[in-house]
Amino acid sequence: MKHNIAEVAKLQPDYLGFIFYEKSPRYFDGEEIPQLPEGVKKVGVFVDATIDEILTTFEKYNLDVIQLHGNETKEFVLTLNMYLRLKFWDGYEVWKVFPVDDSFDFSDTRDFVKKVDAFLFDTKGHNHGGNGKTFNWEILKNYKYKTPFILSGGIGLEEIENLKKLLKTNLPIYAIDVNSKFEIEPGMKDVSTLKKFMDVLNHD
Repeated sequence: MKHNIAEVAKLQPDYLGFIFYEKSPRYFDGEEIPQLPEGVKKVGVFVDATIDEILTTFEKYNLDVIQLHGNETKEFVLTLNMYLRLKFWDGYEVWKVFPVDDSFDFSDTRDFVKKVDAFLFDTKGHNHGGNGKTFNWEILKNYKYKTPFILSGGIGLEEIENLKKLLKTNLPIYAIDVNSKFEIEPGMKDVSTLKKFMDVLNHD
């Protein structure tokens, strides 16, 4: 696992995610995170964890981003931010995940505007992420807020051309999250395929 993390980190992604949700097959079970190259930020993914659990994990692994993937409320986010500030942590980011399908109403995100740094839109499915399917990106035309968002959900090499078109729109796309389409097994990435994806996406 450590070797695979180090190999992925060499590709210089902006963010590298670690899942702290015990029911996930990609659960990061407490081993030490290897030293990452400068500029690669560590994202901790949490599902309905307590504030104490999040803060303890945030400090233990020196995380940069807290990704909330459960049913967290706006009050929860406000309290979390208060505790983060009380501990004199700065430069952190908080992302809130929303599962999206064809009937998703983007007004559901309104309560979190200006309370989180970004949203993450993932495909709605039986699992908390990792469903391996994209949602219909046409629905993103209905997104009217300025809060940037991370696009997630089954993104692989076959989505490259449509992804390039989407990135040329005025949508506030903050990052592209890739996961299951690049896995050899849960938590283990195919580094060569991931490199190809990044090279093709960044090539005009």
